Amino acid sequence: MNVILIAVIVLGVIGLVSALVLYIISNKFAVHEDPRIAQVSEVLPQANCGGCGYPGCSGFAAACVKAADAGSLEGKLCPVGGQPVMEQVAGILGMAAVASAPKVAVVRCNGTCENRPRNAEFDGAVSCRVKNMTGMGDTGCAYGCLGCGDCVSKCQFGALSMDPETGLPVVDEEKCTACGACAKACPRGIIEIRLKGPKGRRVVVLCNNKDKGAIANKACKASCIGCGKCVKTCEKFEAITLENNLAYIDAEKCKMCRKCEEACPKGAIHAFNFPPRKPKAEETAPQSTPNQNVEPAKAE
Repeated sequence: MNVILIAVIVLGVIGLVSALVLYIISNKFAVHEDPRIAQVSEVLPQANCGGCGYPGCSGFAAACVKAADAGSLEGKLCPVGGQPVMEQVAGILGMAAVASAPKVAVVRCNGTCENRPRNAEFDGAVSCRVKNMTGMGDTGCAYGCLGCGDCVSKCQFGALSMDPETGLPVVDEEKCTACGACAKACPRGIIEIRLKGPKGRRVVVLCNNKDKGAIANKACKASCIGCGKCVKTCEKFEAITLENNLAYIDAEKCKMCRKCEEACPKGAIHAFNFPPRKPKAEETAPQSTPNQNVEPAKAE
């Protein structure tokens, strides 16, 4: 009985000492969180999509508080909540809301079933990542969309769907939050988060093929062949660059004149959300001068 009693007392003393030590340590090394972080986190949509560049909404809230202490919220944007949420965040932190241009996901591939015929049959897991690991996939293009819909499954907002006719993903601009989850899911990097543009208008090279012209043209009828004609049409604004046999349009420099779209011999450049072009006036044939009745010269 004495042994049991001694053991209980010893254990009790050990527990008491341990609790006291833990209490002292917790007070000494306690991390006191800024209450503003919780306030900012409350107004965020809690999508935890990572589109802001931080690990979840709590991480973004902490980054906003740190940025506010530094004096500016520039560069901070919640893609899901957009400008309205950022205005609330700025109000909590006593800062002026910084206007940010809206963005949208763009699928930079026009390799439809018609433009990019299938030359192989892939009989494996329905996954773009798996198909990409096996090589070219089921077409001759090593850079285009693989068509398995990994991006669709990663979108939390239902903004992506696969078009059964083209075999390509389609972005619903009204639902897209530009969180970037689809871009991260694409193993070939054909989905880009770009500036949405005024009235949603933008001009984009819908190709990601970096092969030389002849090879790219053989793989896809609508591929960029790196001819540089678009670059020449934009020498004044320098919005188009040609690198690794592929043209790219800088959205911030583009004036949306659409001259590059007309110059592209392959139709790889597409303009989004523009009104239909007005038909060009047909050149009227010059009217011929009516024949005058000339009396034949009389023979002398």
